[in-house]
Amino acid sequence: MPDLFYRLPQNIVAIFSGRNLRWHALAIALTILIVMSGGDWSYFLATRREMFVQLAHPAIRLGTLLPVLGTLLLLIVGAVAKKRSLITSGWALGQAALLGSLISSSYKAFTGRLPPSRPWNVSQGTGEMIDSSHGFQFGFLRGGIFWGWPSSHTTIAFSMMLCLVALYPKNKLLTFAALFYALYVGLAVSVTIHWLSEFLAGAIIGSLIGTVVGQSFRTRLVVAK
Repeated sequence: MPDLFYRLPQNIVAIFSGRNLRWHALAIALTILIVMSGGDWSYFLATRREMFVQLAHPAIRLGTLLPVLGTLLLLIVGAVAKKRSLITSGWALGQAALLGSLISSSYKAFTGRLPPSRPWNVSQGTGEMIDSSHGFQFGFLRGGIFWGWPSSHTTIAFSMMLCLVALYPKNKLLTFAALFYALYVGLAVSVTIHWLSEFLAGAIIGSLIGTVVGQSFRTRLVVAK
């Protein structure tokens, strides 16, 4: 599957070089501001409600399954219909999801941030309301790579959707649907398993990844058409 790795080293370098470093800096600075001002904890208190938990569950499942199943479906449809453009789009989304996962997990490995209390416990009155929003455990793998900063669900969702937007910039309906999906997933995890700042950082970093990958595959997509 060589197309999955199309310009992969160049794209990684692009994500972490030049002006693009400003987006990483913005995600970090915004997180510091929100954490130090108490914004994460205030948002937590305002949004951990049963209604939000119920609305969020479908988005969390989508954010977990779509990166794999959506990419595979696009590749299968493209192969059956013999449409090279769909296959190229599928590989682009696959690379965006892969980089979104790897980069967010790498950040988590070094930040080790403590997660908020589980929303289903809080909403049912069985969880403790403890402010752990300042709980970073800097170092390597001190807090694992599953929970923490930034949100992987959000990073991957924005990576894939902004990749689509970059691939098809003139398709307004696709742009609206893509941004709606990414925001739905990001907001869903921000009221359940992540802090607000983790959602915002994931949206910024994911948008950068998706734009770089989408623009990288754009020329290949034009040729495929």
